[in-house]
Amino acid sequence: METGERIAAEALALLGTPFGLHGRSVESGLDCVGLAALALAQAGRAPGVLPAYRLRGMSVEAATQALEQAGLAPVPRAMPGDILLARSGPMQLHLLLLTGRGLVHADAGLGRVVLMPAPGPWPVLGQWRARPSIDQGS
Repeated sequence: METGERIAAEALALLGTPFGLHGRSVESGLDCVGLAALALAQAGRAPGVLPAYRLRGMSVEAATQALEQAGLAPVPRAMPGDILLARSGPMQLHLLLLTGRGLVHADAGLGRVVLMPAPGPWPVLGQWRARPSIDQGS
């Protein structure tokens, strides 16, 4: 299984996990950053240290820098397993994971990790992919 497929499968396995602001585990709940970090980690691509963040009011430039510091590379076209940065409100950024079945994201309003059809209702500002690992070669 390719890296992107593994990440997408791990994201799908987290469907139904409760939402938790700044949550980083199934037990504490997940927000969109926690969902992305956990899916990457469970696929063997643990992100680098995640800086302190707030997606409400955060600039796209700061979010981009944080994603790159976490070990993700910007890509021109999204594929399953990629992480999408979207503008979900006037002052709100949101991360989603692309899968072959749609977009997985932590929905604060619904209170859990959910799947929705792609392309989704929000403008996508960029997409990032796990960088190849030296020991895995992919």
